[in-house]
Amino acid sequence: MIALACDHTGIEMKKEIMKLLDGMGLEWKDFGVNEAVSCDYPIYGYRAAKAVADGECDHAILICGTGIGIGIAASKVKGVRVCTCSDVYSAELSKRHNNSNILTMGARVVGVDLAKMIATHWLTAEFEGGRHQRRIDMIAAIENGEEL
Repeated sequence: MIALACDHTGIEMKKEIMKLLDGMGLEWKDFGVNEAVSCDYPIYGYRAAKAVADGECDHAILICGTGIGIGIAASKVKGVRVCTCSDVYSAELSKRHNNSNILTMGARVVGVDLAKMIATHWLTAEFEGGRHQRRIDMIAAIENGEEL
């Protein structure tokens, strides 16, 4: 299950991502918003990230104007690894090397077609493990307040 969330700037892009997920046969859950009224993106980024951290959803795709603010808010939830991407290569490697579980994008930065390509590559890429797992473990240690 993919958690989806956006602020008021990302509603149209989120609708297109919903169609993409439907076409890929992937289930999704919408954590808001659905009205083009100015809102606070941290609320929605947090709700979707919490669903990933709690295991309710496997991944999340979050959208705000730049993808950065909602990504910063989501990254404060323990157990998530957020990537903010505006290109396919970074999205794919964020999954293959960093095992990212939340993708954020900017509705004012990337167009809908590019956003769909980014999401597709991110969703279909697989974590490579190996040396990358060691680094993910280090990131988790930092998150738990441990010294490296």
